[in-house]
Amino acid sequence: MASAGERILDTTVRVPWRSYTRSVRLLVATTNRGKLREIRDLLADLPIELATLDEVPRSEAPEETGRTFAENAQLKARHYASATGLLTVAEDSGLEIDALGGAPGVGSARFGGVNSSYADKFALIYQRLRRPGAAAAHPGGAITAAAATSRPTARFVCALAVAEGASILFESRGTVEGEIAPKPQGDGGFGYDPIFYYPPLGCTLAEAGRGKGEVSHRGNAFRHLRSWLISQVLRSSPPP
Repeated sequence: MASAGERILDTTVRVPWRSYTRSVRLLVATTNRGKLREIRDLLADLPIELATLDEVPRSEAPEETGRTFAENAQLKARHYASATGLLTVAEDSGLEIDALGGAPGVGSARFGGVNSSYADKFALIYQRLRRPGAAAAHPGGAITAAAATSRPTARFVCALAVAEGASILFESRGTVEGEIAPKPQGDGGFGYDPIFYYPPLGCTLAEAGRGKGEVSHRGNAFRHLRSWLISQVLRSSPPP
């Protein structure tokens, strides 16, 4: 496992995208305003028209049945690309806490109930972390007793996929390693940011301001999307 504060990013280009356009319309398949704001900032200076789900014909959201962030990103990208005919990027992201065996994980948005507030989710996390026998489960490794004096280790994960119809053209994954803060701090960001402490900055991501975009899981993943768009899409030649 990476040490606290370390960022990990890997990308996979699945198949070359067809070189047929200079002007790109990209559907961002999320209704989360916080995510949309971050994505717009990351792609702001590119000659790309970003469309949102509010701007295309209504389509029922697919059931997120994937067992991993990557599987959910793929199924959402394929669903909306096929429904709209647009080049589509979808992402799935969440918080993994080692002492909770990786929970809330892919169920981060629904943790504690679909309609629970983030304050409720935080309270549930702290309640579970206080249970006797809470352990730090390192991915792929042994389970060891959690040290009572240390912050529980955790990470944010973001997996994204770009689809054209049923074809996945590009995927990337970004993570950021950190810890669970003793209590929620900061009113910036969104989601679980107030309880995610990032040691290199000495604060939670909710307190990091614009610095969050430089280190966050989503920032990492979308910067690689940005590089792919520049090299494989925007610099391609239109068909004769």
